[in-house]
Order: sequence, then C-alpha cells, then structure tokens
Amino acid sequence: MNDIKVIGAGLAGCEAAFYLAERGVKVTLYDIKPKSFTPAHSDKNFCELVCSNSLKGKDAYSNACGLLKEEMRVLGSVTMDAAEKTAVPAGGALAVERESFAAFVTQKIKSHKNIKVVCEEVEKVPKERAIIATGPLTSDALSNDISRICGGQLHFYDASAPIISRDSLDFEKCFFGDRYGKGGDDYINCPLDKQEYEAFVTELLSAERAVLHDFEKREIFEGCMPLEIMASRGIESLRFANFKPVGLRDKQGNKFYAVLQLRKENAQGTAYNLVGCQTNLKWGEQKRVFSLIPALKNAEYLRYGVMHRNTFINSPTCLNADFSLKSNPTVFFAGQITGVEGYVESAASGILAAVHCFEKLRGNMPRIPESVTVMGALSAHICGATDNFQPMNANFGILKPLENEIRDKKQRYAALAQRAIDSIKEYKSALNQN
Repeated sequence: MNDIKVIGAGLAGCEAAFYLAERGVKVTLYDIKPKSFTPAHSDKNFCELVCSNSLKGKDAYSNACGLLKEEMRVLGSVTMDAAEKTAVPAGGALAVERESFAAFVTQKIKSHKNIKVVCEEVEKVPKERAIIATGPLTSDALSNDISRICGGQLHFYDASAPIISRDSLDFEKCFFGDRYGKGGDDYINCPLDKQEYEAFVTELLSAERAVLHDFEKREIFEGCMPLEIMASRGIESLRFANFKPVGLRDKQGNKFYAVLQLRKENAQGTAYNLVGCQTNLKWGEQKRVFSLIPALKNAEYLRYGVMHRNTFINSPTCLNADFSLKSNPTVFFAGQITGVEGYVESAASGILAAVHCFEKLRGNMPRIPESVTVMGALSAHICGATDNFQPMNANFGILKPLENEIRDKKQRYAALAQRAIDSIKEYKSALNQN
C-alpha cells in the first residue's frame, strides 16, 4: 500500500506508525534522535516519558484518563501494550519504568517489517501523505514552516518534578502507604507539621527561579502547574492539592498537617519522584527548599525539576475533523502539537490520525468517534470552533452528558465509562467492516 511519512517518534508518532504498519502500509518514520536531542529529552529510545507516572490513573470507571487508556487498548495501542509490560507498583496509577517502556516501544517499531526508521531532521511539512507528530518541542526549522502553513502558533509551559535516591531518605521521618490504605506500600509519605509546612512554603515562594528566555511567553498550563505558582495562591493552597494529608496515616494511626508523597520512578525502587512537585526553581534552590521537608533533609537528587516551552497550533482554524490540514487533506497532525495535553492524550491522537489516514488511503470517508468517548470528545475539542483555543486533557466533563442524569458522581462516572467503552467497540467494528 502507499507509503506514509510519519514525522516524530514520540508517543503519537509511534502509535500512528504502528497502527498503519499493522495494516500493511509502508511507513517511513523520521526522528532526530539519537543524532540530536530536544531540551527535554536525553534517552536515545523513542517515547521518552518525563516521569514514571506520566500515564496517570488506570481505573477506567472512575478516572477519565484510565477510560481513555481502555479506549486505546480496544484500538490496539502499542504504548498501552508497553505500559502493561513495564508497569511498576503505584496504587491506582499506571506507573512504568521509563527506560524499559521506551526500549519496548522502540524495539516494536524498529523490528516491524513495514516501518523504516530514518534518523534525520525534517525541516519542511511534506506536501502529501504524512502525519506530523513532532510534539511540543518541534525543531525550529519545521516549527517555522508549520507556522507559515497554520498561521502562527501558540505557546505554553509545562514542568517536571525532581527525582531523588531512595537511599538518601530519612526513614525515621517518613512512612510507606497509599491514601486510604489502597495500593499497599506503593508510596513513601513525608509528613510535615504546621510550623514545618509554613516554613517550607515561605522559602518556596522566596526561592530564585530559573530565567526564561525573553522571547518565550509566560503561559502555564494548569495541569502542569509549578509548585511555586500553586503556593502563591495562598499559604494553605498546597494542603488542598499536592501536599493534601487526607486519607494518609502512619502505622500508629497518626494524622498530619501536610504530606508530600514520593512515588517509585523505576522497578528496582531505587529512585523516587516527588509527586506533584513540578518546579521552575534553580537547581540549587530546589535542593535548599526541599531539604526543609524532614525526610528529605539529606536527599540526593538524581534529576532536578525542569520547565520548558511547549508549542501547539491553533487546530480549530487549520485542521479538519479528521486531523488533516484544511489546506492539504493528505497531511495530518497528531500529538501535543494539536492541543491535546498529556502523554496518554497525545498517544490517543496518534492512533486517531492513523485511523483517518488509513481510511482515506482506502477511499473511505472519515469516521470520527462519538463524543460519548474520550477520543471523540478530544477530537471535537481539537477541531471545534473556539475563540480562545487552549490545550485539553482527558476529563469526564468533555463527554456528551448522559440522557438520564445521575447525581452520584461515582455512579455517573461508571455509566459514562461503560457507554464510552461500548461506543469505541462499535467504532472498531465499523472500521473493520469498512
């Protein structure tokens, strides 16, 4: 079948390439790694995640991201396959060992008989039969060409949290356990009393932040809010968010004023991520401020938190409902560059772009998932008309409401999830019939 170029070997690009290749399409997958790296990447393998919990929650019936992952499994997601093979314990979260995850996907892609991998920077948008999935850190040359075609770009920032060595923790000042006793001992909990918490917030707010380039707009996506920005909303703000103590007690049954949770970053449990502590503080300041948390007084940092610019196009003005360019319907976009926010959402859009591309190759009209599914609702957001287009991640609020109102949130989410799963299975069946 006709060759397709896929530009970018992140989650969206690998999903797109794998979907097409599995259906007999010859794919040439372009990526700049390992010859060069973006500011946020360091692993030579594809699909590099920023933290072990980049894939978020796993319960499809109570978590919209978990539901989206179930929809992806129905459509044959390679990243969901990788996640299951490389998962590490994390309670209700689908956490993975990052390096093993990336290696698994890379091997799947490079060993596929219908995929040719080319390590090369693409500087121009191809004129036909291509899927562009270069992500939020698209290289300057290609970014400029996309800007020319799409009429400009929008920018926002996201950030990642520090990772520390387990051996450097003070285990007399922390305890194992998940919230409300769920998930066993997947998390390490670092409690603070009122005086310790307030001292931490005070120093966090006064700490020196990394300098951003003058040309970069200071727009911060809510879902990746740096800790210091969250804390600036009020002294108690972290206690109702990242440092929420609710449902956490030690073995003696003690409650705490505030708690920082640490989550495994690898299968061996030698590295832990500071949950919810994305930050733009200078590295020396990160060490100084987080050392005020008693359990982290002598913490060894394996990776400091970083903040970087993401780029997304104004999709409603330049993309059709099937993610193809209005100016050239043989070229599709996928991933975070379209304005989906999050790793799972990015991967899902890669699957959809490939679905639509494949249907066009076969001479079929585009078939968009119903908005009762997370995939369909995100598609509607990406390509729907709006005056103030902003990135969106998976949430139950974007789904089409139930015909009969259910007030109990747990029951409502379960009903929404079951409806979505039934719908995506029907969608897959319709694609197969085509």
